[in-house]
Amino acid sequence: MTYESVTTVESQVARGVTFTLAKISFGRRVELMRRVRELARRMEFLEAGQAPGDKMDAALLQTEIDRLFLTWGLRAVSGLELDGADATPELLAEAGPEDLFREALAAVRAETGLSEAERKN
Repeated sequence: MTYESVTTVESQVARGVTFTLAKISFGRRVELMRRVRELARRMEFLEAGQAPGDKMDAALLQTEIDRLFLTWGLRAVSGLELDGADATPELLAEAGPEDLFREALAAVRAETGLSEAERKN
């Protein structure tokens, strides 16, 4: 048996751009859940708060979780240059077009197969 631990997905947003995604494995799932757990707990606590600052802090934590998911699961970006440099997952998150970031994030989440409840825990 031959198993590839990554898969490639073509962008629907930008022609010629592809994302190389890490496939989920037992160990990678555990790693991801450990990394997300504390942020998700804090976010859930803040979402329950009534103060506007709590809601803003919860939204900020959600963006941190999104970035963590992307940099955890996106191994490479091909066909995209950002400011004259080949795109990397980190550069896509930092300076790339938001629609491509969102598309790559959705692809990573789909690859994990985690439910919304599992992503929050």
